[in-house]
Amino acid sequence: MCHDCTAASLKSQATTRRSFTHFLAAGAGLAVLAACTPEAPAPVPPSSAPASAASPPPVTPTPTPEGTTAAPTTEAPAPAEPSPTPSPSSALPRQFSLTDPASPWLIVNKHRPLVPAAYMPADLVTPAVAIAASDEAALLNSTTAAAAEAMFAAAARDGVAIVLASGYRSYNTQAATYNGYVASRGQADADTASARPGYSEHQTGWAFDIADGNGVCGFQPCFADQPAAVWAKANGHRFGFVVRYPWMFHPITGYYYEPWHLRYIGIEAATDMVNRGINTLEEYFGVEPAPGYP
Repeated sequence: MCHDCTAASLKSQATTRRSFTHFLAAGAGLAVLAACTPEAPAPVPPSSAPASAASPPPVTPTPTPEGTTAAPTTEAPAPAEPSPTPSPSSALPRQFSLTDPASPWLIVNKHRPLVPAAYMPADLVTPAVAIAASDEAALLNSTTAAAAEAMFAAAARDGVAIVLASGYRSYNTQAATYNGYVASRGQADADTASARPGYSEHQTGWAFDIADGNGVCGFQPCFADQPAAVWAKANGHRFGFVVRYPWMFHPITGYYYEPWHLRYIGIEAATDMVNRGINTLEEYFGVEPAPGYP
């Protein structure tokens, strides 16, 4: 997700993208897991500092309960135990597979590897958009590429410059990335900073990372406030995209906030998720959370 960029500022920031595995360690104490950093940053010691009061409270997904009739009681009922598996939330009929890598509704996470593990899209193309990546990282599958072209053009009409920072990543590239983390930091820490090979959305061609045209805050928490991120979050669903790893939903997705990581699921599903206030694919399609590898 974080290949070298042509812009010097993006290039200098790319190596730090996953180094904020604990990006608020200095004062906020919020560790940031990285799904997509091609170069292993220097290890950062964890912090025991309390979470910032300005940060929103963690969100724990609670499935909609089945209709039940409770017996009258004079005592306050005990709070229900949250289920570890959200109930299906999708209002749309099942149109696509959740396991086929060629499906726009594929869910790949730490509990759901790609099958086959070395899957490669058959229709990789270079989209006609501003690109700050090279070689395979400049590629997307043809459906995602067409949607990205439409989205980037619409953003430009609104005066916002979005740049493709990192697209497709092969199994071998992800293996080299992950193994570099293991060699330098150990497997436990590597699993908080990089997806294992065969577990990355980038390998599917359905996901990519964006940067802002001004080159500011690439792959850093402050990117969330940049025009490209703000515009994509508000308008991405119109073109079939969602922010795959939203703020404070890491207990479900397995990764902390990545405002740069967009995932194509189709206009109908993306718009339905936004309209109904559903934040993660796991909740929307009713699959179990994947905070860590089993």
